[in-house]
Amino acid sequence: MGVPETLACDTCDREVPSSDARRRETYGGLDPEKWQTLCCPHCGDRLRTVFVGDE
Repeated sequence: MGVPETLACDTCDREVPSSDARRRETYGGLDPEKWQTLCCPHCGDRLRTVFVGDE
């Protein structure tokens, strides 16, 4: 399961291309080598946390 081409930001009501999303470290004890949080480049709110490690 990959990242969709666009992500919807519920905070600022914009559609954000996945390639424009800001990548941030995860929180809550998730391994940053396996998980990445994608954030809106406009308002900074979290869009989605995605698995980036090998299964």
